[in-house]
Amino acid sequence: MGPKQDIREVLVSRLYAGSAVMAIVGLLGVSAYILVFADRGNDPFAKCRSSAIATGGEQIGGPFTLVDQSGVTVTEAQVFDKPALVYFGYTSCTDVCPLDNARNAQAVDILEEQGFEVAPVFISIDPERDTPAVMADYGSAIHPRMVALSGSAAQVKAAAAAYRVYYKAQPADVGGYEMDHSTFTYLVLPKIGFVEFFRREATADQVANSAVCFIQSE
Repeated sequence: MGPKQDIREVLVSRLYAGSAVMAIVGLLGVSAYILVFADRGNDPFAKCRSSAIATGGEQIGGPFTLVDQSGVTVTEAQVFDKPALVYFGYTSCTDVCPLDNARNAQAVDILEEQGFEVAPVFISIDPERDTPAVMADYGSAIHPRMVALSGSAAQVKAAAAAYRVYYKAQPADVGGYEMDHSTFTYLVLPKIGFVEFFRREATADQVANSAVCFIQSE
């Protein structure tokens, strides 16, 4: 396909025409669960927050155990030892996942230029096909520092449930299956956890600028 550094540009140019296919799904699975920091007076990140705040008491994020691209079992504490942009998807996705992961990788590069080290994290919701080897190839193609995680079906289900991620396998037109899934990116801070989510319409600059505010407000 050519040098790895060109892959993100190829993905973006190739896939913009189909980028809207999963947009509605992204609104369905998670929007009802953005229920944290209901009291802005107690929110240390209130000045940074752009997402809707609702009451209800449900939390986003929590413990998980997954398998990284090297085949090593890791916990959320090991994954989130630095700020992270977290996205749930799958490597066979031909529309939104490459675009969203490329956007997040670009935001990570912008942040790095500003002196902030943020990890791009990709968690598969298709563990049957996304083995550690598959995740390693995909992750390295998107960003050299991408943390690409999969695991057993039970492990993935638990991680997705912690982040209120919707996903469901659907038969494909030409055999096999595709995955419906929500399309939010989550900003997670070490020892704090989830602090913000980004819709797929957000640009890399917008994601990076928002992340800086949260990181500097810790």
